Amino acid sequence: MSSGFVALCLLLLHTGALGFGILPGNSLNHQEITERAVLNSTLQVCRALAQAEGTDFTFPAQPFTAQAVAVACSAPKSSKSFRQAITFITLRNIRVDIRHALNASFHFDDEMLDQGRKIITEGILAVKASNKQENFEAARQKVGEILHPLQDFYSHSNWVEVGNKLPNSNLIRSDTSIGNIADKSRATCRNCVGDDCRNNILSDIIEEKVLTSGYFDVVPLFSTKPKGKCSHGGAVDQTSSIEPEGGINKDTFSASHGHLHTEAANLAIAATSSLLEHIREAAGDRPFLQMLGISKGSSKALCFVIDTTKSMSDDIEAVRTVTSSIINSKVGTEDEPSVYILVPFNDPDFGPLIKTTDPKVFQTAINSLTAAGGGDDEELSLSGLQLALTMAPSNSEVFLFTDAPAKDKHLKSTVIALIERTQTVVNFLISGSTVLNRRKQSDGRQNHHRIASSDAKLYRDLAQASGGLAIEVQKSELPAATSIITESSSSSLVTLLHAARSPGKTDTFYFIVDETVINLRVYITAGSLTVTLISPTGESQQSSDTTGSLITASLSVGNFKTLQLKTQPGRWKIQMVSSDPYTLKVNGQSPIDFLFDFVEASHGPFTGYDSLDSRPRAGVNGSLLVSLTGSDSATVTEVTLVESSGSEEIKGVVVPQGSGNFLVQFNMMPSVEFVVRVKGQDDSVASRVSSIVFQRQSSTNFRASNLTIIADSDSIMVPGTPFSVPFSAMTSGVEGNFTIRATNNRHFASTFPTNLFLETGKSANDTVTLSAPLNTPSGADVTLIIEVEAPGGEDTNYVVLRFSIVNTVTDFTQPVCELLSLQSNCSDNCILSMWKLSVKVTDGADGTGVERVSLRRGGGTLISSPAAGNENITLISYSSSCCSPDVELLVVDRVGNVGTCLYTYREGSPAAVSSSTKVIQLSLLFPSIVVLQILTKLGIH
Repeated sequence: MSSGFVALCLLLLHTGALGFGILPGNSLNHQEITERAVLNSTLQVCRALAQAEGTDFTFPAQPFTAQAVAVACSAPKSSKSFRQAITFITLRNIRVDIRHALNASFHFDDEMLDQGRKIITEGILAVKASNKQENFEAARQKVGEILHPLQDFYSHSNWVEVGNKLPNSNLIRSDTSIGNIADKSRATCRNCVGDDCRNNILSDIIEEKVLTSGYFDVVPLFSTKPKGKCSHGGAVDQTSSIEPEGGINKDTFSASHGHLHTEAANLAIAATSSLLEHIREAAGDRPFLQMLGISKGSSKALCFVIDTTKSMSDDIEAVRTVTSSIINSKVGTEDEPSVYILVPFNDPDFGPLIKTTDPKVFQTAINSLTAAGGGDDEELSLSGLQLALTMAPSNSEVFLFTDAPAKDKHLKSTVIALIERTQTVVNFLISGSTVLNRRKQSDGRQNHHRIASSDAKLYRDLAQASGGLAIEVQKSELPAATSIITESSSSSLVTLLHAARSPGKTDTFYFIVDETVINLRVYITAGSLTVTLISPTGESQQSSDTTGSLITASLSVGNFKTLQLKTQPGRWKIQMVSSDPYTLKVNGQSPIDFLFDFVEASHGPFTGYDSLDSRPRAGVNGSLLVSLTGSDSATVTEVTLVESSGSEEIKGVVVPQGSGNFLVQFNMMPSVEFVVRVKGQDDSVASRVSSIVFQRQSSTNFRASNLTIIADSDSIMVPGTPFSVPFSAMTSGVEGNFTIRATNNRHFASTFPTNLFLETGKSANDTVTLSAPLNTPSGADVTLIIEVEAPGGEDTNYVVLRFSIVNTVTDFTQPVCELLSLQSNCSDNCILSMWKLSVKVTDGADGTGVERVSLRRGGGTLISSPAAGNENITLISYSSSCCSPDVELLVVDRVGNVGTCLYTYREGSPAAVSSSTKVIQLSLLFPSIVVLQILTKLGIH
């Protein structure tokens, strides 16, 4: 444990209580514990990076917010992805109480302390492995799952009652004892005195610091509470009425031990920070921040899915050109993409996927693309798209280039499921005279024909579902059309309006532009149409008019038209006249945006809301959890579900939840395709006469369903071991034989039923079984989509699950350091003198090998190199000015075990040499804070 972290823990223990409920209220909740710890930990990492880079760092005012922390980290454009990561982690945390309510191991109930610790330590291994492979969403998912039991330990056990003031560091280590756990036959509690349970834990348990936790059961007939044991307590816990009566939980202020709720909650915050610090040490600072959605530039990804058959040479060259332009103009700026993704496809292959944060690596990959092969009509475009959607960050934008129909049309519903779950925008750039086939004439020349309307409609349907565009151009026009890629890669892009009409018809659309919006653009795809714009002041201009003042720039190429508008705040109107199908999209740049998740009320013993991995139920009530980003003072005033192809609207009831979150409840989820529209206001500038009124809309189109599908499983797969995913399906519509499909993005071998007979209102259960090959790298992940389709295909639903793949780990020993030499020529003038040391870092005979050695503290130069012939040994050379006499090394092995080694040399101290030797030896045995205390006692300051 580093000295900086201990200071953070002590700070957290005195910054107020947050707690263990699920929903906000007078008591305290898991959401706030998690958010407080994540914000504090992020600030510590950003401060360390700033110090290492020699830049200033300023802590934001308390209480910390995601927006303020992102700004403090010099990453204001990451505020949305940071907020999204925090929300994702907290929802996964809350899900444990809903989906594992009666599993004592997940809550440290029933004295299952070792079992609870196993959940945490195995989860940590998965997080480390995922981060190493840059699978950050899988890492976030597992972080949320293991934080719940970690936090519950301090409320459900007697750790606080026996007098502990710091977190139990052994909860995140599997190679040590968690503590002195009470034997199953040992009594731990006595009856409470009426409602007073302050002294119900037996005195000998307290004095001997024996660990116990309360027993919990909701069914009295099946209670397994042994004689003399403590209960969890509370109205739901049926064991609390069995002697000894009462309970010991500290979940709320009104709980049995509610008088200790503040202490337990603060320890939970500190423990959460300790776990995050441990993950940070293994991952490194920048990858840790990426796991939390913070990157140097924009949070947006640049993602290309490209047809590489022979006729695509011109298209690939256009991609090279636009990629070079984006990289050259945006690297090092706030608009630099956070990650670059490339997926080539043809027939019969697609992939491999290339995912990198290095623009040079991406540019090289693009430049190495070659166009070859082809010859038949169709390519595996949807397979490539499916792979990209499973590996790109949520809320990404994907550009798919092709001149051919899709060979894998059967993946349409799978792709739409991924679009809805990830809220990713997909744009299709289709080159040729129209969407093409490539049948060869007898003379061998390409003969471009208009393909069947169903083939063209497939791309248009997918674009519309995602809020993207299907742009059809001649190959010579493609470079002009790629301007949308440069525009879409701008940071802080928000959607003000997105609508489609198929078949086309005359219609009028409205959108609101607020004072924060800049770079206002309209995108239209259509065969032929007339567009009239009317500004908030009543001024009008047709899109074909080059003399008006509302349109400052325009481009028309193929079926694609883009208009740059004069940015004028107020309510705009667009009149569209066309008999052809068309899409209309209005974008701008603004810091204010929103995130949302479909959530469902728990039907178990605990109240709360669980985020959905599937479509919401149609025709019944439903809920959204909405979070605003980009402003700490903005508030939601209205949330509406708007019919995508019509005018039907359903308004929800907005209930503030705190921390910029709003629960929105709807009396009925629509049975038609819809988008989410949010209105709000912002009073952030005190001198402003009136509030900013803003409106934002989801790009993604959503559907509700009369089908329900639920699946859950352990989220860690082991290569070579069959992995079962139980699921249940139910219909509220007509009964019959329903089609089942299960696909995964890695094409792992799987078995599943092809159909299930469903009776109305009754569940049917079955299982999908997956198997990851033995050579699957640890830290990889797999996305599984299970779909259920009604007879005739009129209704579908799905569940999207992500699983981490982790090889069995046997190395739990941290790397250690051995001093080889320590020399100095330090003098009174420290600036002109140097000291240096040589260290051998080893990972033991059975270790996995040293992966990384870095400076946690020290202002000198570190050089590391592997020892010849032994990958478990790394040689370290460090040199520094005598003005910087201390160095702390952070050493990490290949499975993420972390060790720290502290050395010091201070000229003029009588004990300088001997003390250094003592410190070197001690640093291998004790945490850094202990070493620093020893240094102080030795008089080395």
